[in-house]
Amino acid sequence: MDARALEGGFADPAIGAALAFRAVLEAMSRPGSVQQAAGSRPPKPLGIAAGAVALTLCDHDTSIWLAPELAGQDVRDWFAFHTGAPLVDRPAARFAFGSWEAMRPVSDFAIGSSEYPDRSATLVVEVADLGVQHRLTGPGIQTFAQATVPDPAVFAENHVLFPLGWDAILTCGDRIVGLPRTTRVEV
Repeated sequence: MDARALEGGFADPAIGAALAFRAVLEAMSRPGSVQQAAGSRPPKPLGIAAGAVALTLCDHDTSIWLAPELAGQDVRDWFAFHTGAPLVDRPAARFAFGSWEAMRPVSDFAIGSSEYPDRSATLVVEVADLGVQHRLTGPGIQTFAQATVPDPAVFAENHVLFPLGWDAILTCGDRIVGLPRTTRVEV
């Protein structure tokens, strides 16, 4: 393992993890709201917010799939050192990191079962923009919210599966937007 893998975690792990967890909690409970998830310095091309999500939510019990663009040795070593999470194939992943294009087809990821709907994947998707483009409604949204969704028809199909389905966290730089399966994305 290269010594660079030892770098890039939170400067103060307790405070950094607490702040990032709060950002993820806010993003997922208030879909469409933009939250800051900073503090990590993962190796490129993994983004700052994606790194903060990984440092906060992933551990040795959390299986991870990395998209091909992230599967370089630097990123793999960083995940191994900072999270201890095992890297797995797509169907077994509880978390997936990468671009939307690399995630497709998303039907390969776990959606849970009727007995255990929580055994689904969370897709941590790096996007170019979190701007306003699609209308969002559902739990945690007072009237409606807006966010740029990479493939609104696929998100709409995922919503129909509720209580099954995957959840998504969109990342851009040091910002995140949560899109749980309960969120309706208007196409």
